[in-house]
Amino acid sequence: MEKFETKSVVVSRKPGKDKDGLWTAVLALFDENNPHLKAKVPFKTVEYEDIIKVRLRDLTNVSFYLMGNDLVINNLVHLCVKLDENTRVITLTGEQEL
Repeated sequence: MEKFETKSVVVSRKPGKDKDGLWTAVLALFDENNPHLKAKVPFKTVEYEDIIKVRLRDLTNVSFYLMGNDLVINNLVHLCVKLDENTRVITLTGEQEL
């Protein structure tokens, strides 16, 4: 499991190596909320190749933006990312200050 100290994360995807294969999950980490509204650059970007899905557990302030097809999770203290190598599923958990 990886743990990141971050204020917000934007969860998105990009095509994988094979156009008909699995996608790459992209986590962009920011030091402020709603970075998509200010065109901010993430302080760290993490990519996970060949992912089937991303699960969200115990996170309450999550927004899905239809304009960009991204999930934004705000008010984080930290974010934990667990990748199950067998199922190719990522589970995101963390602590939020609401």
